Amino acid sequence: MFSVKKRITESDMCFSNSVLQDTPASKSNCRLISKVTDDYHVPILPGLPDDVSKYCFALVPRSNFPAMGAVCKRWRSFIKSKEFITVRKLAGMLEEWLYVLTVDAEGKESHWEVLDCYGHKHHQLPPMPGPVKAGFGVVVLNGKLLVIAGYSDVDGTGSVLEDVYQYDSCLNSWSKLASMNVARYDFACAEVNGMVYAVGGYGMGGESLSCTEVYNPDTDKWTLIESMRRPRWGCFACGIEGKLYVMGGRSSFTIGNSRIVDVYNPERHTWCEMKNGCVMVTAHAVLGEKLFCMEWKNERKLAIFNPTDNSWKMVPVPLTGSLSIGFRFGVLDGKLLLFSLQEDPSYKTLLYNPNAAPGTEWQTSEMKPLGLCLCSVTIKA
Repeated sequence: MFSVKKRITESDMCFSNSVLQDTPASKSNCRLISKVTDDYHVPILPGLPDDVSKYCFALVPRSNFPAMGAVCKRWRSFIKSKEFITVRKLAGMLEEWLYVLTVDAEGKESHWEVLDCYGHKHHQLPPMPGPVKAGFGVVVLNGKLLVIAGYSDVDGTGSVLEDVYQYDSCLNSWSKLASMNVARYDFACAEVNGMVYAVGGYGMGGESLSCTEVYNPDTDKWTLIESMRRPRWGCFACGIEGKLYVMGGRSSFTIGNSRIVDVYNPERHTWCEMKNGCVMVTAHAVLGEKLFCMEWKNERKLAIFNPTDNSWKMVPVPLTGSLSIGFRFGVLDGKLLLFSLQEDPSYKTLLYNPNAAPGTEWQTSEMKPLGLCLCSVTIKA
């Protein structure tokens, strides 16, 4: 893609090899190199223009990124940048991994585990920082996982959190981001046009919320924007075609679960509503430009929402046996994965391919998390 006019010297090749090989000598070399190359103004790779160096970095397999990020600040800064994901995308090197939050059968121990498109387990993530909590939000932004707010009861007093933590999938590390303006839990959140929106939920005193705020990663700042028309909690959100859709859960303006869909248009900074949403949603995922849902009262059908005409289509799930078997969704390689919540070795993961020929949309997959799936996100990096 790029032409390199300057000849790479033998010393330059030794530099690259000493960094990428995992030997005791290379580790000492890395420490020496890091002292020399901590200056952000020096070239990424000596002897090469930075645009060529960045392309070279983009060709490295994703599993090597944490080691590369430990070499020096210059390398680490580039690997954690939004530009690095862009270069990887232009080079056709994005790798899609599934991050699954699982819990053991007793519901006590939880952790994140990583699966690639073949279902191979790579590793567990380092433990999430902060107190053990529930009711938090999960969003993917620029190849990173954001864990937002939630409720903690570690000391027995109970507290609503406004903390936000970010997991960098390239560097395999957590960091703290700016806190939210409003502490909340059991709220809805989603990414739309490179921004993260948090909507509704419960507040500090257990009151239901209608307020909405948006996170800008470029400024690391949360900003309150126009609130929804009604308080809403236990809901979920998704970004489709540049708009924020909020549905499910309950509202203080309705009896029982709400079918109203609140839709926010970021360009106009306005809310509107539809009246044909899903209720009591146990699993949801966006695949392509469509929303896939499963309702508690009907876990043998997929409800598929098309925002083009605001229509729903029901697709039967080909599973016999107990109707009490629940599912959680995952998305990988353009397909929907249905992870069973039943601890039974005979159950396999169901796979739905919306682009397959009629009659062949459903298959089974060997991909399976080690514990029960609480939620999952797909990260391309």
